Amino acid sequence: MGSYFDERNEKTLATIDEILDILPSFAREFNVGISMRTMPLTRLGYLRDIRVFCDYLIKKRFRTIDITDLTLKHIAELTPTDIEAFIDYLSSYTLDGKKHSCKDHAKERKVSSLRALFKYFYKKEKLENDIMTKVDTPKIHSKPIIRLDVNEVVDILDEAESGDGLSGRQKSFHDLTAIRDEAMLSLFLGTGIRISECVGLNRNDVNFEDNSFVVTRKGGSTSILYFSDEVASALKRYLSWLEEQALEKTPFGKRIKDTDALFLSIKGTRITPRAVELMVKKYAKIITPFKRITPHKLRSTYGTNLYHETHDIFIVADVLGHKDVNTTRKHYAAMSDDIRRDVVNKVKLRDKPDDDGEDE
Repeated sequence: MGSYFDERNEKTLATIDEILDILPSFAREFNVGISMRTMPLTRLGYLRDIRVFCDYLIKKRFRTIDITDLTLKHIAELTPTDIEAFIDYLSSYTLDGKKHSCKDHAKERKVSSLRALFKYFYKKEKLENDIMTKVDTPKIHSKPIIRLDVNEVVDILDEAESGDGLSGRQKSFHDLTAIRDEAMLSLFLGTGIRISECVGLNRNDVNFEDNSFVVTRKGGSTSILYFSDEVASALKRYLSWLEEQALEKTPFGKRIKDTDALFLSIKGTRITPRAVELMVKKYAKIITPFKRITPHKLRSTYGTNLYHETHDIFIVADVLGHKDVNTTRKHYAAMSDDIRRDVVNKVKLRDKPDDDGEDE
């Protein structure tokens, strides 16, 4: 059985082929050209954004041709004003009969995809000008960073264990998910891993001799992360429970199909990212209903707590797998507040004199 990431890449590549069939030929050339330095998911994101752009061009600029008839000669006719009109169009548009509305971050991502497209063909000397250098990036309005407070971390773990606040239907499944959910939440809150990293974990990735595990990061690289004894206890309880289910041939044990995956669904297959999102939402809604807590917010919680303990943003960036420390600053703005607060008394304007009257 292939790894989660191998299977995900296969599905992504199949989707890329499907979308390329309805795009101009230059999109296929672009996809091949960047394949050596980008992951399939990144390329799929680019192509989806390029499809929206091409659809716009056919509707608003080149109305007498089909998308597949667009060429780089058409692209070369565009001006920065055309790109700005496209950005405005993204506020409300229709694709495949469905209405869409892009907020600031979504607009920024689509502009980033166009920058990559124009830069590639300009570098290959197939476009005389890179008009994207003359287009401003949409302004991003910062949002308050949402995370769990210390007491809420305790509450969400307790809720996963007890299930006291769950509905009747949710409680009926709780016996099969409680130990798994507590282990998964402990891993998120104790290591700050991403949802894809969590879902992709296999049982043999975990080493209890030194409390470490291997994760596949964004971009495909692997890293070794470490977890506390508290997290280790939660994981051991879960793995022991899984073993008992299989050995005693319980109804759930008989359903276990994926013997590699660390975290399983109630169907006995590797849990999906969507199922993890719903699990986190289920417990978070009980303990903090006014915060929209997601797996990424658990990551933010860990990152902030780690910074509070270490006061070293570079350690936080390394553990979270951020290649650029500015990404860490961007997503954990509260760190900057802590830094400003901590250094307020570091710079002395006038030292107190020694007993002998001289400065130190």
